[in-house]
Amino acid sequence: MNNSILSLEHRDDGAAILWMNDPRESVNTLKRALIDEFEEILETIESDREIKVLVFASGKPDSFVAGADLNMLLDIGEAREAILLSEASQRIQRRIAALKPATIAAIHGSCLGGGLEVAMAFDGRIVTDHDTTRLGLPEVQLGLLPGGGGTQRLPSLIGVERALDLILTGRQVNAKYAKRVGLADDCVHKDILIDAAVEWGRKIARKPRRQPVWKCIGSCLSIAFLRNWALSGNPIGRNFAFDQARKRTLEKTRGNYPAPEKILEVMKTGLESGERKGEAAEAAAFGELVVTPEARQLIGLFFANNKLKKDTGVGDADVKPETVTKVGVLGAGLMGAGIAYVSLAKAGVAVRLKDINDDNVSRGLKHVRGYLDKRVARRSITPLERARILAGLTGTVEYSGFGNCQVVVEAVFEDMKLKQKMVEEVEARTGDRTIFASNTSALPVSEIANASRHPETIVGMHYFSPVEKMPLLEVVVAEKTASWVTATCVELGKKQGKTVIVVRDGPGFYTSRILGPYISEAAYLLGEGAPIDRIDKALLDFGYPVGPMALLDEVGIDVGQKVARTLSKAFGERMTPAPGMDKLIDDKRLGKKNRRGLYLYKEYKKRNGKKVDDSVYSLLGVAPNRHFALKDITERCVLQMVNEAVYCLEEGIIESPRDGDIGAVFGLGFPPFRGGPFRYVDSMGAGEIVERLRYLAGEFGGRFEPARLLVEQAGSNRSFYDE
Repeated sequence: MNNSILSLEHRDDGAAILWMNDPRESVNTLKRALIDEFEEILETIESDREIKVLVFASGKPDSFVAGADLNMLLDIGEAREAILLSEASQRIQRRIAALKPATIAAIHGSCLGGGLEVAMAFDGRIVTDHDTTRLGLPEVQLGLLPGGGGTQRLPSLIGVERALDLILTGRQVNAKYAKRVGLADDCVHKDILIDAAVEWGRKIARKPRRQPVWKCIGSCLSIAFLRNWALSGNPIGRNFAFDQARKRTLEKTRGNYPAPEKILEVMKTGLESGERKGEAAEAAAFGELVVTPEARQLIGLFFANNKLKKDTGVGDADVKPETVTKVGVLGAGLMGAGIAYVSLAKAGVAVRLKDINDDNVSRGLKHVRGYLDKRVARRSITPLERARILAGLTGTVEYSGFGNCQVVVEAVFEDMKLKQKMVEEVEARTGDRTIFASNTSALPVSEIANASRHPETIVGMHYFSPVEKMPLLEVVVAEKTASWVTATCVELGKKQGKTVIVVRDGPGFYTSRILGPYISEAAYLLGEGAPIDRIDKALLDFGYPVGPMALLDEVGIDVGQKVARTLSKAFGERMTPAPGMDKLIDDKRLGKKNRRGLYLYKEYKKRNGKKVDDSVYSLLGVAPNRHFALKDITERCVLQMVNEAVYCLEEGIIESPRDGDIGAVFGLGFPPFRGGPFRYVDSMGAGEIVERLRYLAGEFGGRFEPARLLVEQAGSNRSFYDE
């Protein structure tokens, strides 16, 4: 059996196609063994004078090269090993760039990470206009940087400013954007990709090595050239650009992620000292980053998420999801409009949006169109595509048009009687197998199902706000929920672009339940005199995207207190709400929604940042203590969330530590570089976590009592991710 990944096809017209097709994998990735194959085949190409045009293409149907083999990176134990790997990759790219034939990368499908680095070494790149074609350098999202020359080549192709954006964010771009900024030379239909690449190569081969003087002068006077020169060729402009980029980066990362700062250093080195020194700096930085704990956790999270994508949500492989072609949405507010949008634009199903009056329906339809208008403005879709998507959306104040919906999602106010009424009304107008999905964040799905004649069709689909941006979806399974219903909702959620976890019904499910004690502990700290902004700073420094006090204002202080009471009723002393929050509600402080909360909103100007409403302290009868230790604030809040996550695993609310980590990271913003609550326990050691919880329980009471499973893990010296 031929296990070669690379093969060379010679054509009669002087062109050769270098095919990459790993016979053992569904997608092409860059492996260690590929280095020798590349070296060998490049020798053949270098010695073959008959080759005038070389095209690099993938033998996979909808994928070019998905990047480096991450298992290979996890197996690396020392920085030096990663440095040598980076240097070997850079050496191959230099050999490709030095080839005498005109070289073209023919790209269809995902061209990411090391795959794009290889493609950038070619003279040109032709991409397909297919939806699957995406280009990017996502290494920063894994705690790494491009290690195959990408930090040096990308700025020369698209300019420093755009290169910084793509490398620091790791975002992927489509074919149209790639062509517009110069990352791709042409965009064609996939059926003519190879022929178009060969023809482009011939054009390159016919071009003179030196451009006419008038063309050189014209290009040097272009706005794009002058702007790029100001940022790269001019030391003053370069220093300013990189200083500003570093400032913006630190504002986002707070120093928790080493990769972005290394990226800035490496790119600046290349611009100041030349490409070869830039490559040396890139290899050294790549070696350092591969073995950092941050990279290990982020790569682990990546693998967990990929594994989850293949999970149907049910244990029985024979259970198949129903086909969904139309979704009904009850409630046309921001949540309902968001659900309608992801169903239309991502899942590609028709949507019937209902509310109690025409004005509400109109606002909901307007919101959906607004999301699409933004995509048109960003050129990610055309006006024609927007019109096609909107053709699947209709609104109503009655239940007409709901009869042929396979799934109805309610997004109405969090009131049990109202939700049960929705169940009765929907069932009176739909079939026996119509799924009723409640977007409740805390109300028991089994109690909602009590109003149903078909409780097996009742399920929870807990979306997070804003729906169009937040990646997580909790599918909440009640005792009587049928397996086919679960599988159908999981599949629908994936098509909506969501990361889906399945959780068992119970007060607060998983995410709301572990968020409750975290927010509540922040409220306890406030009652003890910890300043509002200091509480938020402590958790921002730990790695959360937003502090608990600011989050409480966003969610609504009244909503937070309602959830706290629900959890307290279910779990007793461990979930006793912090005293004082009722005073805020009595004072009509509901948060951002009525612009009266813990922070000021009337005087708020974004450029100056939010300011604390100091009158909160006198209302609660406390004096803010600016010397409250950040470490103490962080530990108390974080350990409450972590401990509750273990309780949820112990009780079977979640199926696995993987689901618990994914839910906390993608739903609640638990710092990704820490891996999630369970990986955090493993990194700290269960014994250390139990010891700290017992100390806090002695200081503050039973709400810090460690979960039995956590104590068992500590006693047996086991990890949650024991292989």
